[in-house]
Amino acid sequence: MSILSQLEQTTEALVVPGIYDAFTARLAEEAGFACLYLSGASLAYTRLGSPDLGLVTMTEVADTIAAITDRVDAALIVDGDTGYGNALNVKRTMRVFERAGAAAIQLEDQTFPKRCGHLKGKSLIAATEMVGKIRAAADARRHSDTLIIARTDAIAVEGFASALDRAEQYLEAGADILFIEAPESREQQELIGERFASRVPLLANMVEGGRTPLADSASLGRLGFKLALYPGGMARALLRQANAYLSSLKRHGTTEPFREQMANFDELNDAIGLPQMLADAKRYEA
Repeated sequence: MSILSQLEQTTEALVVPGIYDAFTARLAEEAGFACLYLSGASLAYTRLGSPDLGLVTMTEVADTIAAITDRVDAALIVDGDTGYGNALNVKRTMRVFERAGAAAIQLEDQTFPKRCGHLKGKSLIAATEMVGKIRAAADARRHSDTLIIARTDAIAVEGFASALDRAEQYLEAGADILFIEAPESREQQELIGERFASRVPLLANMVEGGRTPLADSASLGRLGFKLALYPGGMARALLRQANAYLSSLKRHGTTEPFREQMANFDELNDAIGLPQMLADAKRYEA
């Protein structure tokens, strides 16, 4: 089901979990999520073992998109960072990501190299340059239902009023969804909703420990937000659980004390689709 169709079916904000590979995408889809977010930050953490500082390349993201969409049917929102260059780079990014299976591509107005939206020290390109990138993305897409999510990081750099002004320009340029990053209070969230919710779907970014107050999907829906993104929760959950597992293994020299907290052999095989693959193989051999 398309992203816009999913948004039409709920009054709450659509909860979109962040994933970073085909395995976590399968887990999220099996848990009932029909829209997923390929987080650039989580991809940096897990593929490169690095912070979210613009180190992941366009081709690395494209490879990951293809691996994910080969294994799940859920609509995939892809973090395209800055588009990896100027408007011409954005055109290529859109074509490559769309061909790999992205249902929506997020572009932001930070300078390159960018950094996590909830870190200090960000800088922005001119609003006019970002407008050009949005127009380039719109021109490059092959299908009108491939959505463009325009993100502005202006609140932390130029102030709240500038963020609203930039969002207006990005909407006029052709953005399908607006993402005003890191509002610092419920009041700012309310003002964003009052200004834009009747005209365009709004995305709220829920970063645990970040600058924006955490809220549930019902509360965000009442504020006018249509999507609630939880980009790094999977990586954070993995970090805590993996550390506990490794600590136990180091201490005991065996996995036995930790086994009750681990999936068993059959659970893992079910999660990765082994029974279906074996059934397919048998059918093709017949």
